[in-house]
Amino acid sequence: MASLIDEINRLINEYYIEPILQDSGYNVVNTITWAVILGIFVFGILKLLRRYEISISDRFIGSLIPYILAGASLRVIEDTGVVEPPLSYLLITPNIYFLSALTTAILLFVSRWISSTDERKDFHKVFAFFGSVWFVANIVTLLYLKDVVLPWVPFFVLGAASIILYLAYLVFDRAGSVMLKNKLNPPILLVHLLDASSTVAGVDFLGYYEKHVVPAYLIDLTGTALVMYPLKLSIFIPVIYLLDTRFEDDEESRTLKKFLKLVIIVLGLAPACRNTIRMTLGI
Repeated sequence: MASLIDEINRLINEYYIEPILQDSGYNVVNTITWAVILGIFVFGILKLLRRYEISISDRFIGSLIPYILAGASLRVIEDTGVVEPPLSYLLITPNIYFLSALTTAILLFVSRWISSTDERKDFHKVFAFFGSVWFVANIVTLLYLKDVVLPWVPFFVLGAASIILYLAYLVFDRAGSVMLKNKLNPPILLVHLLDASSTVAGVDFLGYYEKHVVPAYLIDLTGTALVMYPLKLSIFIPVIYLLDTRFEDDEESRTLKKFLKLVIIVLGLAPACRNTIRMTLGI
């Protein structure tokens, strides 16, 4: 019995604890685990929003964007090394996702309360304001701690992603597809192409390395991070297609579809933002 407990403790330490303490990245075991936890967490949040009658509209998704940027930039503050353990462990994946989600939820309900006390105050604007203040505060902190050393990085990341998205739009338009004319579909592809572009800039140009299991394998296999572009497109174009065609046309299905698209946006924009800020500041 003791040996079994020791083996379980060893596995937990090897696959979960050490990657957080050493910020060494992902492995197959913890990647699958975090994915399962994310799925449970996502549907928990969805139920919470339904309970408090917060609709997942395009405006709500837009008001959440500052929070995604704030969470990503908060992660970069940890990258600077200014935050010491054990507090720094809260700012390392996956812990920072839960910390950011908790902070966002608190500000969400604060915003809802403020807007309910004054009809002139739009809920989405109040909510977006708090997130924007948080994001700006993080950026000011980072600029105080570090200098901008590679100003070309954000221009490359945004430019490369925009060009590829535009080319994809032309292809779909000429094929007669309306997939990329849906309001949320281009942002989904854009944020993941931003993530791909930040990986190309970091791995191919600046000597960084990829921490995620599948991308790291494909980059090693091909010898270039350019493989991230076809990888992202081959994953998210079918995902968008399935979301747009496999849901019933009722209110509950539309809500679930929009929420899943929001999750996909978060998973692309957060690492893209973090990577871009890190490289820009030379961290």
